Amino acid sequence: MAVYTEVTSDALRSFLATYDLGDLRSFKGIAEGVENSNFLLQTTAGRFILTLYEKRVNVDDLPFFLGLLDHLAERGLTCPRPVHNRTGSVLGEVAGRPAAIVTFLDGIWIKSPEPHHCAALGGALAGLHKAGADFAMRRPNALSVSTWPTLFETARPRADEVASGLTRDVETELAFLETQWPSDLPTGVIHADLFPDNVFFLDDRLSGLIDFYFACTDALAYDLAICVNAWCFDTAGAFQLALAEALIEGYTNVRPLTTREIDMLPVLARGAALRFMLTRLVDWLNVPPGALVKPKDPLEYLDKLKFHQGVADARAYGLTS
Repeated sequence: MAVYTEVTSDALRSFLATYDLGDLRSFKGIAEGVENSNFLLQTTAGRFILTLYEKRVNVDDLPFFLGLLDHLAERGLTCPRPVHNRTGSVLGEVAGRPAAIVTFLDGIWIKSPEPHHCAALGGALAGLHKAGADFAMRRPNALSVSTWPTLFETARPRADEVASGLTRDVETELAFLETQWPSDLPTGVIHADLFPDNVFFLDDRLSGLIDFYFACTDALAYDLAICVNAWCFDTAGAFQLALAEALIEGYTNVRPLTTREIDMLPVLARGAALRFMLTRLVDWLNVPPGALVKPKDPLEYLDKLKFHQGVADARAYGLTS
């Protein structure tokens, strides 16, 4: 979440007039994330999140994102649910941007996860995958392995300014993944961005998952590999086996992995690390002037990539075939 587009009180009140959410009491920008402009709304009906979809988001994808949230909520997954306006639509416009309001979830995100947090996350991720199995809509992953070379081209001219030899390192990894990336794994709806700040807890109980705007149709185990990267390294960048074991056990207790998924987990983890390193690199080099957002360090994920490059098989993550 972040703020790229400012919203006036008059514009917001005009937008809210199309909903049955009472009167506006307050609103403020949320300065986290990198994709859309987000605001916490307080009305006489309660608290909500207003999202303005920025130019990086394809408007044609919004029915998938918003429809998925409704679908998952109906199947018991705790996630934000789109609020329908008086005409039944979940999508409108504020300040020249497509916009939607979703329900607010209580909770906080955990900056230093412990094994029980990771176990709860694993169970919730598997629950998401099972709940999304009958979602009728499909959305190709716009940041899949086939797009990574083109993504890197946008950063290549300045990549070595961020780290000496980064261009060489990325080119080598892209060549590896081009030949090793699996195409025969179980697929379905994945979150694709389930970092700690997108998972809420209340009293150590997982209270909800948020920010589904990278959700897509892709390999389910790739989603797990993303979480290994996001949750299983400490603040110094060291891999924490106990966290990975708890995460994977929590997941497999709900949805067992196939032998092929287990075998491919190190490759998927390398791809996940490279994907986030590349998008962070592009953001690092292209922060819009005046944006209320702090870009995330791409080198954190370069270090994680190097760890995964040294992994021989899934036993390093606490798994056996």
